[in-house]
Amino acid sequence: MRTAEITRNTSETKINLRVNLDGTGQYDNNTGVGFFDHMLDQLSRHSLIDIAVNADGDLHIDDHHTVEDVGIALGQAIAKALGDKKGIRRYGHFNLAMDDTQVGAALDLSARPFLVCNLPFPTQKIGTFDTELVREFFQALATHGGITLHIDLIHGINSHHIAEAAFKSVARALRMAVEPDPRMAGVLPSTKGAL
Repeated sequence: MRTAEITRNTSETKINLRVNLDGTGQYDNNTGVGFFDHMLDQLSRHSLIDIAVNADGDLHIDDHHTVEDVGIALGQAIAKALGDKKGIRRYGHFNLAMDDTQVGAALDLSARPFLVCNLPFPTQKIGTFDTELVREFFQALATHGGITLHIDLIHGINSHHIAEAAFKSVARALRMAVEPDPRMAGVLPSTKGAL
């Protein structure tokens, strides 16, 4: 089983996070940020990666540190669970439609972190959640997971739908990328000999 557990303790957050890349999309996410938990649940369910997060952050300040640090821990956990990356598909992409919204995601588990995030939100908040934190989460995930990640809003007018479609499209792209490729069993998906 490709699993990993990350514990991250700072003066701003205390996080324990577990992943199982070969899961069924089971989730148990408790960050204290309701909308963010909802997004992590979607990420788990649609990637089929089991994700469990317990986070105790400085929410009396705002949600920023909690969201960013969970992204850091999740990226580290995915990278750790992938190990040497032999036999995986490596690349993933998905265009996801949700009501008024369509978001496309493409990624490469390249160990070369880079984020392109074109998600203009029509509002600054979704309930009490700052929409700018969607980008912060994906930046942390890409950086600490060694992921080249592109997320593009094709069209959409509802901020909740835009955020949710982004998490779901990234989830489906991750599902594709981490899956074992039966034609590449035990082989690194690179001509360089390293990822």
